[in-house]
Amino acid sequence: MAEQYKTYKQIFWVQKEDNIYTVGLNEDGLEDFEKIESLDLPGDGESLDAGAVCGSLETDKGPIDLYSPVTGTVTEINSLVLEEPSLIQDDPYDAWLFKVESDEDIEDEDEDDEDLDDEDEDEDDDYEEEEEDEEE
Repeated sequence: MAEQYKTYKQIFWVQKEDNIYTVGLNEDGLEDFEKIESLDLPGDGESLDAGAVCGSLETDKGPIDLYSPVTGTVTEINSLVLEEPSLIQDDPYDAWLFKVESDEDIEDEDEDDEDLDDEDEDEDDDYEEEEEDEEE
């Protein structure tokens, strides 16, 4: 994936330009099905909450929920992919799904993982200190 795209929830890409976030499905998201049968995208002007389901893709293997990466307002939907969902499979980075205007930044999912790693290390340190106290 090109560096101007950020992965969101493992199967989506997000590109930020000024305060507009463009959302699409990445290659990982395309691996689990053969065909997109239909799309349900958020409406133009609709208010979205970060991390909330805002639409879906109906595939031959079942539905895939769409999520907004930020709290904001939908400024545009890609009407071309609504008419022809297969465009997403042809070129997922050109066939974006919707755009959201927001002053927020995307919450970095990796940061949450790092915080958990730090907590684990702290717990390990506590355990080592307890062992040392018991040896004395």
